[in-house]
Amino acid sequence: MITSKRMAIVDRNAAEFGVSQIQLMESSGHAVARAVKEIAAEGSKIAIIGGRGNNGGDAFVSARFLRGFEVEVYLIGRPESIATPIAKKNWEVLQTYGYNTKSIKDASEFYLENADIVIDGLLGTGIKGPVREPDKSIIGKINSSNATIVSIDIPSGFDADGGRTGISVDADLVVTFHDIKPGIKDHKNVIIADIGIPKSASIFVGPGDLLTLKRPGGKHKGEFGRVMIVGGGPYTGAPLLSSLGALRAGADLVYVAVPSSIANEIQGYAPEIIVEPFEGELLLSKHVDKLIERSTQMDVVVIGPGLGNDEKTITAIRSFLEKYEGKAIIDADALEVVQDTALPAEVICTPHLGEFIKMGGPNLIGELDDKMTLVQKFAEGLGQVVLVKGERDIISDGRDTRVNQTGNPGMTVGGTGDILAGVTGALFCTQDGLTAASIAAYVVGKAGDFAVEEKGGYGILPTDLLPCIPTALGGRI
Repeated sequence: MITSKRMAIVDRNAAEFGVSQIQLMESSGHAVARAVKEIAAEGSKIAIIGGRGNNGGDAFVSARFLRGFEVEVYLIGRPESIATPIAKKNWEVLQTYGYNTKSIKDASEFYLENADIVIDGLLGTGIKGPVREPDKSIIGKINSSNATIVSIDIPSGFDADGGRTGISVDADLVVTFHDIKPGIKDHKNVIIADIGIPKSASIFVGPGDLLTLKRPGGKHKGEFGRVMIVGGGPYTGAPLLSSLGALRAGADLVYVAVPSSIANEIQGYAPEIIVEPFEGELLLSKHVDKLIERSTQMDVVVIGPGLGNDEKTITAIRSFLEKYEGKAIIDADALEVVQDTALPAEVICTPHLGEFIKMGGPNLIGELDDKMTLVQKFAEGLGQVVLVKGERDIISDGRDTRVNQTGNPGMTVGGTGDILAGVTGALFCTQDGLTAASIAAYVVGKAGDFAVEEKGGYGILPTDLLPCIPTALGGRI
């Protein structure tokens, strides 16, 4: 089963991996025609009703595969109102080759004259809310006909995720694509058509995943996330890089809780960061209660970058994680306490392979499918999201598993993982854990690819990635 949002992501990723939307539309229309041929008597009269979106484009394609039948094609709307170039192209093809077509500008002009079969391509999976005119009246006329009704992907008027919410087409058959949609899971007659979307489009993170990121106007400071980085002590750069990664990935406010011994260095480097020092040179148990109190005002806490593995610090990390109940990114030395610590928080762990093994995970050997299975099983047992960094990042929440293949060998330099932790924290403010971790891995890898294009494959610095992060996000934050 696949939601409308996920289907849009997969469609976009399929294009990234070489299967264009026009190819998918051709396959979809062909699949609809095949299904219609199975139920149509010789010489049947078929009315094809297309809307202004890609669902209409699928309907227009189906007409070309129904030779031998009496086919009439209706566009509900004006040709210039067709919303996508590929749907418009398929409408124009019908004009070029002399198909029987008609543009319906008003519902009063539309009549189904003794059609044996109606192909419903009026509205697709993108519709939300009540159906408006003229589509509402068109649906009424479709339902009043005596024809067998075949709907494309979902019956027009249905919510793809929620099902029937108002007036909608009473389809006798639904030809849906790639996988069944939640809104039609109980429909009595559904065909799931394979339209050639590659498996990789569902597994690999791609630009389609960025479709979930939105930053509408009219918002105020803080509404896109407050992130607190708890780090530093032995290392100064790690919490700094994490905080800069969070800012570049769209967090509105980033706070850095670090030992007072390094606070001035961090504040002097980046005035955008809000530094909140705690006394001393290391994170200790005596600091935990104040950090917990402060964390209640945050959307996400990133804990680990630069904290080190002093025994007293590890004890403090464990104490913090046992008390913290929000959202957390656990990185670096903080990962070693995960396996034997109760975690009331919603967590994303971001280990590299060595850290993954230290936190109780198996060595990842074998083919990619084998590695994915191992990570998914571990994440399922942990009950949290795990992002294992590597040549191919593997991300799992224990139910679904994704793979990211952006990035390059130049990113093995220390500090890139700290940036990833910060980017993940920023995205976790507005996304679920699996989505945030998947997009973060993709974006940081893409930023690394951009940095290599600009500077060459050797000697890139973690800071070279930072200005590339907004570009990798494609302006979608």
